[in-house]
Amino acid sequence: MTGSLIILAVTLLTGLILYLTRGSGEETAPAAPDPETADATQQDEVCCGRHAVCEKGLLRPDELYYDDEELDRFAGREPDSYTTDEINEFREVLYTLGATEVYAWGSALTQRDIALPLDLRDEWVMLCG
Repeated sequence: MTGSLIILAVTLLTGLILYLTRGSGEETAPAAPDPETADATQQDEVCCGRHAVCEKGLLRPDELYYDDEELDRFAGREPDSYTTDEINEFREVLYTLGATEVYAWGSALTQRDIALPLDLRDEWVMLCG
């Protein structure tokens, strides 16, 4: 019986100390980071969950560079709206890339809102693998 009273007293004392050190005892949820002010390292730590494969390890668009500025004029176009000559422009850039650059180049196009032509998607996937 004495052991039970000691355990009860220690538990109550611990609870009282915790209550007093926390102030009013109300828990406040941590504020969500503001995407405008959060630095890149904080944003890279959490996956957004919008993609089938997490892209948090990819470089930001301002860190990517490919010698393909001429493709920027295709931003916002539908993938099935390209002419044969325009598709060949994409193909020329695709086949000048190194094997390790192909996936990053496709990601860079996506981040720049440039859709890869439908005719080239299978070739891009094949070169990625």
